[in-house]
Amino acid sequence: MSIFRNAAVISAMTLLSRVTGLIRDILIARVFGVSGDTDAYYVAFRLPNLLRRLFAEGAFQQAFVPMLADVKSNRSAEETKSFIDKVASLLGFIVLCVSILGVIAAPILVFVIASGLAEEPATFDTATRLTRYMFPYIFFMSLVALSSSVLNTWKHFAIPAAVPILLNLSLITATLFVAPLFDQPIYALAVGVMAGGFLQLAVQIPQLAKFHLLPRFVNPFKAMKDPSVRRVLKLMVPALFAVGVAQISILINTNIASFLAEGSVTWLAYADRLMEFPTALLGVALGTVLLPSLSAAFAKGMTDRYNALLDWGLKLVVAFAVPAAIGLALLGEGLVSVLFQSSRFNVNDVYQTATAVTGYSIGLIGLIGIKILAPGFYAQKDIKTPVKVACAALIVTQIFNLVNVPLFSHAGLALSVGLGACFNACCLLIILRRRGVFTPLAGWKKLFLTVIVGSVLLTAYLLVIQHYCDWTQMAYPWAVKLGLVLGVVMGAAVLYIGTLAVCGYRLSALKASEVD
Repeated sequence: MSIFRNAAVISAMTLLSRVTGLIRDILIARVFGVSGDTDAYYVAFRLPNLLRRLFAEGAFQQAFVPMLADVKSNRSAEETKSFIDKVASLLGFIVLCVSILGVIAAPILVFVIASGLAEEPATFDTATRLTRYMFPYIFFMSLVALSSSVLNTWKHFAIPAAVPILLNLSLITATLFVAPLFDQPIYALAVGVMAGGFLQLAVQIPQLAKFHLLPRFVNPFKAMKDPSVRRVLKLMVPALFAVGVAQISILINTNIASFLAEGSVTWLAYADRLMEFPTALLGVALGTVLLPSLSAAFAKGMTDRYNALLDWGLKLVVAFAVPAAIGLALLGEGLVSVLFQSSRFNVNDVYQTATAVTGYSIGLIGLIGIKILAPGFYAQKDIKTPVKVACAALIVTQIFNLVNVPLFSHAGLALSVGLGACFNACCLLIILRRRGVFTPLAGWKKLFLTVIVGSVLLTAYLLVIQHYCDWTQMAYPWAVKLGLVLGVVMGAAVLYIGTLAVCGYRLSALKASEVD
């Protein structure tokens, strides 16, 4: 299967995941509304999510995938299986210990991440209890990340890309059927999170067993003595800093939001959900496919293939991230209104969430670009450079916060994140260029000109729609409003892609740089 087809499979599964995620959030918004309880839930869920990114999708995958690709290419099947056994045993032991410590230290962690909640004792107590109930989620998700990394390295992408759907389905079930059983219904979401984590791990076990890759437990202390395992740990140290820097930025922003108006944490969470559509469909899909392929190309000394893969990924980013950013910025209010507005999610909540969406959209190309450029370094086992760039981006983001938060409140936090991501992506690209690792191939000038023309027409189209549509005041039934916004989105897609075609740029040209 080609890289393009693999990316398409992941995008399809990710689309389904994001659709079910939207349904999940629509139901949560309609059942729980915007309140101190929802702020407490999103704060509590952010803590295990943070460590999940540190120990799972972030630092671990960045260190493990290149090493696994190297071991798979240069050693026997038995040695590769032994390597997986040792890494899985050590990872499971570490995250189990961290989970126990997190449950014990929950009040301290909540205060660190959202000290503003201390001004509302009931909300703070709810956040602490939810943290204790949900913290072991990282144990399941770390093993899910390991399983996904193994299957992706063996070019099996569908199941790892589909497993997030199970978390969404679990939370939907909890919202509809479990919440009524609790005196304080918000605790049902903790049940949903833990059940979702278990299911995501369980569904990958048969696939690993099918390929004889199911890890066998070994003594974690003996596993640490293996040179390849120690190499993973050595690579993880700078990777932890790289991912940690990004998470520190999120923690700082969450803490700032906890001091703003009640609901700010929730508004940002819903805005982030909308941003996950383009970042996941394009950035995550491409990053997931590119890292193993780039790692294998670098390990085999195939520099032309390595360069072509990066060029291909960046062209897709420019072609689709730019119109996605324009669409979210100009249609954000319509999307938020149709998806979330209800008696418990009022017009003000719609406006506040939409402004945050606009703030994020300004930096969308940077947010997606990082997911393409960073694997270019990880594939070379160079994690220190992205760490240094991430540290600089953290400082830049907080400098932006000093200006943006007083001006735009919670939306300023979203804007600062986007601008910091653009700074991060630009630095990574400049470094790759200066090192001679990446050289743009033919076709960029034509792509830029075509995207500019398409973006101008797309902007004009959406401005006209925005002028004549007051989404929050429409008296139509929900199904009609949903049909209208979907029609606008489809019209925008047809207009943009049609403009590319009229200008002589076919989407098939984006496959020209691919090396199968």
